[in-house]
Amino acid sequence: MWRRVARVVAMGEPVRLPVHPPRRPGDGGRPGRGASGNPRNRFERLSFAWQAEQAGEAGPAPATSFFRDASRSILSWNDSPDVNFDVGVNPYRGCEHGCIYCYARPFHEYLGFSAGLDFESKILVKEDAPELLRQALMAPRWQPRVIALSGVTDPYQPVEARLGITRRCLEVAAEFRNPVAIITKSHLVTRDVDLLGEMARYDAAVVNVSITTLDRTLQRVMEPRAATPERRLDAIRAFAAAGVPVRVMAAPIIPGLTDHELPAIVAAAAQAGAVDASTIVVRLPHGVKDLFTTWLDERFPDQKEKVLNRIRAMHGGALYDPDFATRHNGQGPLAEQIRGLFRAAMKKAGLPARHIQLSTDAFRRPTPPGGQLGLF
Repeated sequence: MWRRVARVVAMGEPVRLPVHPPRRPGDGGRPGRGASGNPRNRFERLSFAWQAEQAGEAGPAPATSFFRDASRSILSWNDSPDVNFDVGVNPYRGCEHGCIYCYARPFHEYLGFSAGLDFESKILVKEDAPELLRQALMAPRWQPRVIALSGVTDPYQPVEARLGITRRCLEVAAEFRNPVAIITKSHLVTRDVDLLGEMARYDAAVVNVSITTLDRTLQRVMEPRAATPERRLDAIRAFAAAGVPVRVMAAPIIPGLTDHELPAIVAAAAQAGAVDASTIVVRLPHGVKDLFTTWLDERFPDQKEKVLNRIRAMHGGALYDPDFATRHNGQGPLAEQIRGLFRAAMKKAGLPARHIQLSTDAFRRPTPPGGQLGLF
């Protein structure tokens, strides 16, 4: 049903950036991976009962396998009131970036996998995504609206450099002039500056670059296969120079670990050319709570309780609050302090309190080969 299709490793260039003194994470976990194991799938009755770690053998990080996803539709609809898009395209399921905090990890459990190492080492590839997107946009029932690429897992994770599925989806969107909002923490997105620059002429493109920290040592263990902070700032500069509106997502903020960096992230992004910014606090649904707690124990044991207690303080004593009204920003004095810090950072960086608006005015449906032209 599935087959292995590719394997690729992406590397960033070391660039010096004056930031906070580097942290010294512990030696736990697996090199090159965010999670250190595979917790039990909450939907499965059977689970793997023996791990190499029990024998004192941590073992190497598992290689990444890629499988064909034979989905026959590509649009993912969202009705969450706290998310500012209602439809997304996800060329991949699972994400090799391996961000330990990723709220999308539990989605892998619906596929029979684990939210741990499986999420970052077993990637499903939607090879037919561009063709499926074309069919969706050609359908008479399609009402043009902003499409998020991707909203769940990064459309520019390392394997995209080899497969180019996201670029082919962008080519379809550009042909229809249907607006897209890119969400990524990868420098690879700059490969597509030509397409996004063309779409920006019609107010049909925005790039959201996620920067969680400027501390490269922390980033390397928290987001092991994502681009370095320097490369993400470079991506912002590239799109600003090309006239493509670019927003920094200082997200997620981890209280007690990264919240103090919020002003520096906003300032660095604004200096690079970002015209807008947003922030949310870390979300730890389902098994992500345990994965994140284990990661803290392995990597930052001296800060573990401080971080967890501050997260609890923002969610009524729990590590996660699913309430749409509070899950992104939390509540209480600490949450208000972070919001105030963000507002002050925006003001100091000279970023206006507005959001980038995309337009559907230029949307068009190309005439299919041999098809009938419109009357008007």
